Amino acid sequence: MRTTLTIDSHVLAEFKKQAAETHQTLSGLIEAALREHLGRQRDVAATKPLEFPIVAGRGLAPGVDPASNAALLDPVDEADGVYERFRQGTGGTGGTGEAPGSGSARGAPAPRASDE
Repeated sequence: MRTTLTIDSHVLAEFKKQAAETHQTLSGLIEAALREHLGRQRDVAATKPLEFPIVAGRGLAPGVDPASNAALLDPVDEADGVYERFRQGTGGTGGTGEAPGSGSARGAPAPRASDE
């Protein structure tokens, strides 16, 4: 289909340069760019916002820092018993009490002898 568009001269120059460099027609390059743009718009439109459930509760436990992943995960791990299993060396790590490939169950460095 033939159509007429008004395109900024700098944008058109860039498209002409790229078309020459890639051995494509100007029309083909502009059509491909338009298709890519429309595809991205469809992807954005198809992405649904996440809905988080609202549950009753009293908020964060005292002393829990909401900006710290570790502080947020500690109560969860403790509730699940994971923390105790790793502390006792029964967390499936070969009895070391540490997660595979890390210094601790959290991935933080292992405590130094002076820290214990």
